[in-house]
Amino acid sequence: MKILVVDDEKDVQVLFEQRFRKEIRNKEMEFAFAYSGEDALKYLNQLHEAVLILSDINMPGMSGLELLRHIKEKHHQPPPVVMMITAYGDAENYNTAMKLGADDFLTKPLEFSLLREKLKAIH
Repeated sequence: MKILVVDDEKDVQVLFEQRFRKEIRNKEMEFAFAYSGEDALKYLNQLHEAVLILSDINMPGMSGLELLRHIKEKHHQPPPVVMMITAYGDAENYNTAMKLGADDFLTKPLEFSLLREKLKAIH
């Protein structure tokens, strides 16, 4: 499964590569990383396939919610599963994300055991 992680914090790449080392080694999951909403759209527009997108909400420039809106409007075949991630688990962000078509909503710090279960359920 190809997963695009979108977060302006660069250390997120090392964290995901450590936490999913076994799945990456067994070729169960493949991760790509974008550090802004704009970079994520460039990645998707270059016909890179992503089955699942994990996006932070609060990023400089294009927010994760704006990215979500673009993805749901433009990437239909097949539509990627989009999970939003935020340090702010407030009702406003949650409701906006769900209205825009988010498939799931997770709060930071991420519980990687829960995320792993969710990813395997999709896989």
